[in-house]
Amino acid sequence: MTDVVTPPTSPVSRERSKEIKRLSVISTARQVRVLSRAELTELTGLSPATLTPLVRDLIAEGYLIERGPGTSRAGRPRAMLEFNPRAELVAAVSLEPSRISCEIADSDGAVVAHRTVRLTGDIVDTICRSVPELAGDGLPALRGVAIAAPGVISGGAVRLAPSVGQIEGRPIGESVQRTLGVPVVVDNDVNLMAAGEHAAGAGTDVADLLLLHVADGIGAGLVLDGQVRRGARGAAGEVGFLPLDPAGRGHDGIGPFEARWSENAIAERMVALAPGRRPESPVRALVELAAADPRAAGYLDELLHAWSRLIVSCVCVIDPGRVLLSGAAAELDDAAVGRLQDLVTAAAPSTTEVRRAVLGDRAVLHGAVSYALSAAAAGLPTLLPAL
Repeated sequence: MTDVVTPPTSPVSRERSKEIKRLSVISTARQVRVLSRAELTELTGLSPATLTPLVRDLIAEGYLIERGPGTSRAGRPRAMLEFNPRAELVAAVSLEPSRISCEIADSDGAVVAHRTVRLTGDIVDTICRSVPELAGDGLPALRGVAIAAPGVISGGAVRLAPSVGQIEGRPIGESVQRTLGVPVVVDNDVNLMAAGEHAAGAGTDVADLLLLHVADGIGAGLVLDGQVRRGARGAAGEVGFLPLDPAGRGHDGIGPFEARWSENAIAERMVALAPGRRPESPVRALVELAAADPRAAGYLDELLHAWSRLIVSCVCVIDPGRVLLSGAAAELDDAAVGRLQDLVTAAAPSTTEVRRAVLGDRAVLHGAVSYALSAAAAGLPTLLPAL
């Protein structure tokens, strides 16, 4: 008797196969923006028979817009399709000591709506109320929520974030995702800035970079091989805790280096150098004062040496190739950036370019968009980072 051999079943279900093809069309249209059906067939490798119902569905869903005929070298002009960035929305939420800042943006990073809300109750309830209200009629197009928080993020919970202590240890990502029903990522704010600069700012042309952000504390975002790296417990980039300065004394979740060389520390020193009101932009004020005051010039030199020690320490371990100055560090003028570059070049074991980040406050938003679209393209069920 002859055995009947049953052909092996495909490991990919029919529904999953269709979704992969659908995501391929969306990704291609997002990149090219305006193209014909024939070009879409060529770029995706899908047959016209497969592509036709997918395009029809994507037009109905609002991803693709039918435009008039394009130019053609020969034959009849082809009808064109245009990708609609408003078909994909993402919410970016930034946690601050007494408020949250929430923005809704499309896949181009263009802000659709913005709101700042004071925290008067539970932070998860505030986020889950604010995002749908802000998205309004666009809520069905919401693809994900990115929550940026200071401190160390592990499993969607936050620690070492003294400025927003009410979220310490809480799995806010899981809670928000369960309520809103869309993928949620909770990540360190500086990680999101690094992702944003890599996606749409001063790091688009490199695969490796370190973003050094100076604010109330000092943190770093690390991108290696095009991916944000967080470490085994989410603490990669907590450079404010490096013991590089014997005079630094950390306390209450503040590292020893940032206790002496953060924006807060600079502001306190500026008040001592020029008694009066605390400057809103202490690094900019220091650079301006240093042009006329020898004491300020000496302190600026101390600051640049301290920041260069920090950068060189990072270069010795990870060799990022490019360092982006963010936050208060981006307020250095060209001469000060040049001086910092010279100090790094003299001490670093490999060539390292030092330049300013360019997105400013928009870096977190662009990072959020990048996270959301990457997850959507991969068909991931969640945006919570694997830490």
